[in-house]
Amino acid sequence: MQLKILHTNDIHSRFENFARISKKIEELRDENTIVLDAGDFHDFMSIEIQGTKGAAGSSFLNVAGYDAVTIGNNEGFSGIKNIENMTNTQLIPYLSCNLYKADKSLIKGVKRSIIIDKSAVKFLIIGATPAGPSYNEFFSLENMYASDPIEEINKEIFNNKGKYDICVFLSHLGINADKEIAKKIEGIDIIIGGHSHTLMDEVEVINGKIIHQSGMLGEYLGVLNIEIENGSIKNFSSENLNIKDVPLQDKMLKEISKQKEIAIEVLSEPLYEVERNLWHDVIEESPITNLLADALRDVIPCDLSIINSGILSGGIKKGFVSNKKLLEICPSPLNPTYAEIMGKDIKQALESSLRGEVCLQDGRGAGFRGKYLGRLHISGAKIKHDGKNIIDIILENSEFNENKLYSVATSDYLQRGTGYESLGRCKNEKYSKDYLRDTLREYLSKKDFVEKCFEERWLYF
Repeated sequence: MQLKILHTNDIHSRFENFARISKKIEELRDENTIVLDAGDFHDFMSIEIQGTKGAAGSSFLNVAGYDAVTIGNNEGFSGIKNIENMTNTQLIPYLSCNLYKADKSLIKGVKRSIIIDKSAVKFLIIGATPAGPSYNEFFSLENMYASDPIEEINKEIFNNKGKYDICVFLSHLGINADKEIAKKIEGIDIIIGGHSHTLMDEVEVINGKIIHQSGMLGEYLGVLNIEIENGSIKNFSSENLNIKDVPLQDKMLKEISKQKEIAIEVLSEPLYEVERNLWHDVIEESPITNLLADALRDVIPCDLSIINSGILSGGIKKGFVSNKKLLEICPSPLNPTYAEIMGKDIKQALESSLRGEVCLQDGRGAGFRGKYLGRLHISGAKIKHDGKNIIDIILENSEFNENKLYSVATSDYLQRGTGYESLGRCKNEKYSKDYLRDTLREYLSKKDFVEKCFEERWLYF
C-alpha cells in the first residue's frame, strides 16, 4: 500500500506562498494522501488573521484540503479566545495534547489527537505545542499552560493502543526536541516537525522514527511517500518541493480576497482622531516612537523606558486612526516588558544606537515582524551626544550612574538582547499581557502624550 503525507510548517501567514502550495497539493493529492501542518500557520501580523480573530486561517486550511494542524506558539500566544474562535469554525482539527487552560482544564475545540483512515490503514495524529518556562511565561499571560510533551504523548499513545496502525507526531517543538522524542518515546512512527524552521534535504531516521521538516514561510512543501505492509512502514522516500515557480491557485486567491475584505471592514472602523502628524524614522529620533516610549513608561512604573524605532514600520497621519492602521505600523506580537538593567549596559546600547549601520541592520528576532532594528528612543532622560559618543545622560530625577541598576520599561524583543546585546544583560523581567500595538492604541488617543512626543530627547552638542 502506497500512501503520501504532504506537510507544511511555520507558514506565518505568507498567504501568497500558501496559494502556490495549495496548487501543488491539488496536483499531488490522491485518495491515499494526508495533508498536515505542524503549527505557526497563523501569524497575527496579517490583516486576514487579525481581522477575523484567526477564523480566516481555518478557512484557508480547509480550502486547501488539510486534515489537521497543530497549535504552535504563535497560535497559542494569540490567546484562548482566538484559539476557540479558530476551532469554533469546525473546518479543520486543531491538535495539541499538552496545551491547557491555566487550571489544567481543556481548551474548547482543541483535540489531543485524531485518527485518520486511509484505505483501511489507521493513522493516529498527535499534536504538541512548545512548553517550558520561556513559553509558559507568555502562555500564563493568556491563562494557559503547556505541560511536558513527552508525558502527554506517551499518555495519548497508551490511550489509543490497538486503535491505529501508524502514529504520526505532528510537532511544533523544534528539530532538537523531535530528535530527543524519537529516542525516548516508543510507538511513534513518523515525526512531522516545525518551530525550528529547519529545511531538511532528506529525512532523518532516529530509533526507527522518520523525522521530516520543511523550512518556513511557505517556501517549500514537504512530501513523504511511505509504503505500508501489514500495518507497518516497509519503505519510504521524501523531498521538499520548492514552490516559487508554482502558479497561484485560483480558488485560494478568491478565498484570501474574501477573508481580507471581511477583515478590512472590521479593522477599518475609526477609533478616534489624532490632531498632529506623527512621523517615523529608522535612524533619527521620531515622535511616533517617542510616544511609544512615553506610553511604556506610563504603563510600567520605572526609572526610564527604551524602545527601538524598528518595532514600528511607519507613522500616523493627522486624522482618524483605525485598528487596520495600527496593525500596519506595529505588526510585531511583542509585549511591554519590565527589566532591571545596569547603567553601563544602558549607555552601551544607546551609544551603539548612534551608528546608522546598527539602526539599519536586519531586525530579525523572535516575535519581530519588521525590517530594521532602528534607533533607540527613550523616555525619562535626555541624551547629550556629539554624533559618535554619548557625552551625558540626564535623568529627570537624579544623576545617571553607570554602576546603578535601573528599572526599565521596554519590549521582550530588546530585553532578550536582540540587536542591542547589552540590554539582554538584565534581570527580574516581567511581561505585560497586552502587545505594544495595544499600548500604542491607548496612548495615541491621549492629547498630552501626542504633544509630549515632539520633545527631543537626543541632544546634539
